[in-house]
Amino acid sequence: MDGLKKIVNQVRDARKAQGLTQGALAAELGISRTTLSLLESGLVQDLGIRKVIRILDRLGLELTTRPAGAPPTLEEIREER
Repeated sequence: MDGLKKIVNQVRDARKAQGLTQGALAAELGISRTTLSLLESGLVQDLGIRKVIRILDRLGLELTTRPAGAPPTLEEIREER
């Protein structure tokens, strides 16, 4: 699963698991519901890293990196199942 798709899925799933609507989360974070909707659909063209981190922090998620081309971790393999 590519990075953006993974972020999109985890943001949407975490928001729903916490019982938040897009509108409620967006208002709390000071972003537009449209921006959040575009992020969750994978269609956002440009979203600053600070906004992404605010969204992830609020939802209890974090952004991690690894070297390009590195094999998937065991956790990533389990998530794909």
